[in-house]
Amino acid sequence: MINQINKKSNERMESCIQKFQNNVNNIKTGRASPTLLHSIYIEYFGAKTPLRQLSNIIVEDARTLRINVFDNSITSLIRKSILNSKLDLNPIVHGKDILIPIPALTEERRKKLIKIIRSDAESSRVSIRNIRRDSNDKIKRLLKDKTISEDDERISQIKIQIMTDEYIKKIDIILFKKEQDLMKI
Repeated sequence: MINQINKKSNERMESCIQKFQNNVNNIKTGRASPTLLHSIYIEYFGAKTPLRQLSNIIVEDARTLRINVFDNSITSLIRKSILNSKLDLNPIVHGKDILIPIPALTEERRKKLIKIIRSDAESSRVSIRNIRRDSNDKIKRLLKDKTISEDDERISQIKIQIMTDEYIKKIDIILFKKEQDLMKI
């Protein structure tokens, strides 16, 4: 039972790390890349649909993305979704396509991107701590039901704390590397 709780906690914490890594990878360092828009979802026929399923995202040049929309009726929805995202992009409707100029990385923009990444890192840390709390609550319930001993409870909580510390350290390493990457360019 305890092993299942530990395994489930490990899987959930690993998914938090993967999500944070994907978010960090989406923040590009001044170059146009279609992956920049992978986090954009549009309300389409009552369902949240990824932008990449509703259009072709093409790299026009090093600083411009072109979105070739399949259904012209949602062009304004796509534009609005990009404006409301935390990517700080300004899409321009050009006929049936949308052009997205990628702003140059000025010192101000770098600091803004770092602020976004730090906020995301803190959210990921909180998620990992919540997973730890849930796991500890399950272990306490097992103790209360007299399924495990107090020693087992203590050992399990220590293991979960060690796991939590490792995953938070991973978040800090990812954050540090991305900050270094943003500041050196």
